[in-house]
Amino acid sequence: FRSASVLSEGQVAPAFSLPRDGGQIVSLANYAGRKLVIFFYPRADTPGCTLEAIAFSRLADAFADAGTAILGVSADPVKKQDAFRDKHALTVPLVSDATLGMLKAYGVWGEKSLYGKAFMGIIRTTVLVDADGRIAKIWRNVRVEGHADAVLAAARDL
Repeated sequence: FRSASVLSEGQVAPAFSLPRDGGQIVSLANYAGRKLVIFFYPRADTPGCTLEAIAFSRLADAFADAGTAILGVSADPVKKQDAFRDKHALTVPLVSDATLGMLKAYGVWGEKSLYGKAFMGIIRTTVLVDADGRIAKIWRNVRVEGHADAVLAAARDL
């Protein structure tokens, strides 16, 4: 199975404009001239996604020092993103892609399997976009432990 679009390093990052926690709209254009980390997570307030969002929130200042913004993206509705943010005191913007357009454009919506059952969902992936709007690095099938630190190191090296 292949996702609709397979993104590769060096490509221009697909544009998006979506609602985020708190109700504002966020788009790729908001980050022109800056580095951007986009971490795609399967579902708000599940154990792995919570650990990942907390890790990126904990490192938000270090990312800012490296000239890098952070966005978390899932298909959860804005209301669920708000509750997730509040429950865990998350400081990174959480974007809602309920229509799956961005998830498909970034190639992170695909077939997954749990307990032998196949289903469509978000494959935990992180994308680092450089200041010119190109994909600098892609981490697929992310293991949460230590991941945010590895992304920070890559952002600093960029």
